[in-house]
Amino acid sequence: MPDRGPGGPTGPRISVGRPSRRAKTLLMTAGVLAVLAMLFVMFAGFWTDWLWYRSVRYTTVFTTTLWTRIGMFAVFGLLMAAAVGFNIWLAHRLRPPLSAMSLEQQSLDRYRMGIAPYKKWILLAVTALVGLIAGASAAGQWRTWLMWVNGVPFGTADPQFGKDVSFYAFDLPWYRFLLSFGFAATVLSLLAAVLVHYLYGGLRISTPGARATSQATGHLSVLFGVFVALKAVAYWLDRYGLAVKSGDFKATDNWTGLRFVDANAYLPAKTILFFIAAICAVLFFATLWRRTWQLPVIGFGLMVLSAILIGGLYPAIVQNFQVKPNEQAKEAPYIKKNIEATRDAYDIDDAKVSNYQGESEASAEELREAADTTASIRLLDPNVVSPSYQQLQQVRSYYQFPATLDVDRYTTEDGEERDTVVGLREININGITERNWINDHFKYTHGFGMVAGKGTEVASNGVPAFVEKDLPPEGELGDYEPRIYYGEKTTQYSIVGGPQKELDYISGSEEKTYSYKGDGGVDLSNPLNRAAYAVTFNEPQILYSGAIGEGSQILYNRTPKERVEAVAPWLTIDGDPYPAVVDGRIQWIVDAYTTTNQYPYSSRTTLGETTADALTDGQRSVIAQQNRVNYIRNSVKATVDAYSGEVKLYQWDTEDPVLKTWMKAFPGTVEPRSEIGDSLMDHLRYPQDLFKVQRELLTRYHVTSAGQFYSGSERWQVPDDPTKKGNASAVPPYYLSMKMPDQEEQTFSLTTTFNPSGRETLGAFMAVNADARSEDYGTIRILKLPSNTTVSGPQQVQSRFNSDTEIANEINILQRGDSEIEYGNLLTVPLEGGLLYVEPVYVRGAGTNYPLLRKVLVTYGEKTAFENTLGEALDVVFGVDGSREEDRGEEPPAEEDTTTPPPSENATVQEALQDAQEAFDAGQRALGEQDWEAYGQAQDDLEDALRRAAEAERAAAGDNKGRKEE
Repeated sequence: MPDRGPGGPTGPRISVGRPSRRAKTLLMTAGVLAVLAMLFVMFAGFWTDWLWYRSVRYTTVFTTTLWTRIGMFAVFGLLMAAAVGFNIWLAHRLRPPLSAMSLEQQSLDRYRMGIAPYKKWILLAVTALVGLIAGASAAGQWRTWLMWVNGVPFGTADPQFGKDVSFYAFDLPWYRFLLSFGFAATVLSLLAAVLVHYLYGGLRISTPGARATSQATGHLSVLFGVFVALKAVAYWLDRYGLAVKSGDFKATDNWTGLRFVDANAYLPAKTILFFIAAICAVLFFATLWRRTWQLPVIGFGLMVLSAILIGGLYPAIVQNFQVKPNEQAKEAPYIKKNIEATRDAYDIDDAKVSNYQGESEASAEELREAADTTASIRLLDPNVVSPSYQQLQQVRSYYQFPATLDVDRYTTEDGEERDTVVGLREININGITERNWINDHFKYTHGFGMVAGKGTEVASNGVPAFVEKDLPPEGELGDYEPRIYYGEKTTQYSIVGGPQKELDYISGSEEKTYSYKGDGGVDLSNPLNRAAYAVTFNEPQILYSGAIGEGSQILYNRTPKERVEAVAPWLTIDGDPYPAVVDGRIQWIVDAYTTTNQYPYSSRTTLGETTADALTDGQRSVIAQQNRVNYIRNSVKATVDAYSGEVKLYQWDTEDPVLKTWMKAFPGTVEPRSEIGDSLMDHLRYPQDLFKVQRELLTRYHVTSAGQFYSGSERWQVPDDPTKKGNASAVPPYYLSMKMPDQEEQTFSLTTTFNPSGRETLGAFMAVNADARSEDYGTIRILKLPSNTTVSGPQQVQSRFNSDTEIANEINILQRGDSEIEYGNLLTVPLEGGLLYVEPVYVRGAGTNYPLLRKVLVTYGEKTAFENTLGEALDVVFGVDGSREEDRGEEPPAEEDTTTPPPSENATVQEALQDAQEAFDAGQRALGEQDWEAYGQAQDDLEDALRRAAEAERAAAGDNKGRKEE
C-alpha cells in the first residue's frame, strides 16, 4: 500500500500556475492584431470610397456628404442621449426617501439593490444606445438638411397660403424632421422617467394612498406638456401640409393639394386644435405649481374630443352635406389650382394643343410627295436589330452589344443630318473561352469601337447599312479613341496599366496588346490600397499577385449610370444613357433630373411605374432618389468618357431652383451650360424618361377646364405596344426626324400616340422637339383628333395588318421553314391632315439567326400596302405610278390561280437559300476556330447568297402577279 499523508493519498503533483510572460505577450499580441484586423475591415470600405472619389475628382461630394452625415449623427445623437439621460438622472434624483415598505416596494427592492452598483454604467449604456440609434437615423436625413440650409426661392407662391414653393420643398421637410425628432425624444424620455419613478417609488400601482409623489407628478407633467406643445406645433404645420397632401379624388388619381373640405373644414379645424393644444400644454406646465393633474387631464381629454369632433366629424359633415350634392361646382376652384400647379411642376404648361382633322383632302400625288419630305422614316428598329449587330459585327465571342440600341444623329459627307442607330462593342467576359482571374480582370478589360447603321435604309439583303463597322473601326465617324473601358454592360472590375498586358484586338491571327494610359482608375502600387481592395472585393490575390505592380490601376463602378449617380447622389438618373463620338472620344451622354414631391397642389406620379414601357428592363430603369415626385426638371446633362471614365456634369436648366440649391450645397461640381461644346451639343436630345412622365400627366392634364377635368370626358391613355404579343406594356416613345403641321422643316423629335380612355381609336398625337440646338427645343406639340371620329389607333392598325388576307398569305410564305416574323416599331406620322403608319417587318431564319428587313407595312386612311421597300409601299398606298389603288384589305379575286407555286418555292430561291445556309455554317465553324479570314469570307458569301435569294423571290413574285393579271 502506498504511504498516505494526513490529507489522504499522495500522488504526482501538477503545478497549475499563471501563464508565463511569453504566453501573456502572445495573447495580447493576438488580441491586438485581431482588433486591428477588424478595424481595418471596417476602414477598408471608407478608404476605397475616398480613393474612388479622388480618382474621379469629386472629393468635395464625398467630404460634404461625409461631414454632413457625421454632423447630423453627432448633434442629434448627443441631443437624444442628453434628453433621455437627463430625464433618467432627474427621475432618480427626485426619488422619494424609502419609508415603510409595502409588498410592491419590497418586490422592487431586489431590483434596486441589483442595479445599485452599476447605475452609472446602465445610464451610460442606455443613453449611448438611444444616441446611436437616433444619430444613425438623423444621418440619413443629410439631404433634408442640405436642402434646408441652401434652399433657393422658386419665385412662385402657392395659391392658398401665399408662401413660396421653397417653403414646401426645402423648409417644411426639415421642420417635420425636427418635429418627429422632438416627439421621439419626448416619448423615450417619458418612458424612461416613468420606469425610474416606478422603480424608486415615485409612482405606485398597488400601494394605498397617493399614486405619485409631487416630484414625480411635476416631472412627468412637464414631459406631457412638452409632448402636447409639440402636438400644437404639428397641428400648425399640418395646415401647410394640406397643400402637399395626397388623396383619392374622382377627378384624378394621386390628387395633391386642398379641396373644398380641406379649405373649409380641415384648415379651420387644424387652427382651432392648435390653440386647444397650446392651452392644454400650459395646463400641464402649470402642474409644477398646482401639483395636481386634474386640469391638464381635463384639457387633454378636451383636445382628444375636439380632434374627433372638429378634425373628423365636422369635415365628414361638410363633405356629405355641402360638397357631394354639388361636387363639381364646389371643387372647381381647387381643380383649377391643381391643373395649373401640375402643368407648371411637370413643365407641360406650354404644350401647344391644336385640333387635327385626321383625314386629308390632298391628292394622291401631293400625299406621295409630302411623305418624302414630312419625315425621315426610320426603318431600322433599335429594339429589334441588336442581334444583327451582334452577328455581323461582334467579331469575337467576348464582345457584346446591348439588347436595345440607341438612336442618334450624325452628319453625312454631303452635310445632311441622318438618324443613325448606334451601339458599342463592349467586353463580355462570359464569352471568354478560358475563364480565370487573370483573363477576367487583367487581359479582357475593354470593348472596341462603335458600330453605326443608317436609320432610314438597309442593305439590299435586309441587313443594316453600316456607316461605321469592323475592328479596328472604319467608316464615316472619323478618327476617335475606340477603346471602351466604361459601358452599360461593363460591370466587372479590371486591373490595368501594370505589368500584365491587355488584349486590345485581333488582326488576322495576331493578338494586339495594349496597356491602359488613362488616369480613371485607383492606383494599386500602394500596399495599403491593395490590401483595402483585397478586403473590399473579397479577393486576396489583389494583395499578392505579381500581375499588379507599378502603374497598376483598378477600374470599377464602370456603368455610366453608376458613375453619375455616385458623383451626384442628389440627382435622378435617366434609364437610357447613349454613346456618341464627340471630339475624337466616345462619350456616354446621361440625362439627369432634379425632383421633389413637395410642390403644392401638383399631383404626384411614381417614376418607376410611369417610365416603364414595353422595352424597360433592369438595365434601362430609372435610378430615382425619390420614386414618388410631383416636380421634375431635366436640369443636368452629364457625360462619361468611355475610355477614361471622366464624369462631367453640365447645368442644363439654368432656372431650376432645386438644381441651384444643390449647386450651393456642392459648389464646383456642376459646370455652367456655356461649357457645353458644339460637338457635344450636336448629340444632346430630349430625354425619354422625362417625356414618358410628361405624356402620362398629359393624359389628364391636357385640358385646362375644371369642368372637363372633373367629368373625365377628355381623358386619354397611352396605348399598349401592339407589336409585342402578350405584353400589355405601354408603347415606347420613338425618336424620329419629322415635321409637325406648323413646322417648316424636319426636326429630330420624340413622338407618341394617345387613345381615348377605354377605346382603341386614335385620340391624339404628341411630339416634342428633341434637338438641343434648336431654339424650339422642348416644345411639346399635341394634335388632338375630334372625339366623334374613328381614326384608327396603333392597335387597330396592327390588327388590320394581321387580319389582311393577302398580307397574311405573304407572311405565311415568309414564315416557311424555321423563319420567324418580327415586327419593328410602328411609327406614326401626321401627313397632310391624315395619319401615316409605317412598320418594318423583319424575318429571322432561312439561313440566318438574326433579323433581316424583308417587308414594309404602310397604311394611310383605309389603304394598306405590304411591299419590299418603303418607296414601293408608299407608291401603292397612295396609288401613284400606275400602282393599284384598291384597298389591300379586300379578299383576293375568286379566279386567282392557286396552283401557281409561291415565290419561296422557286428553284432559284431555294438554291440561293441553300448557299446562304452553307455560308452561315461555314461562318460558324470559322468563328469557333477563330479563323477570322475565313469568317470574313463566309460573311461575304452569306450576304451575296441572301441578295440573290431576295432578287429571285421578287422576280418570282412579279411573274406570279403577271400570271394572276392574265
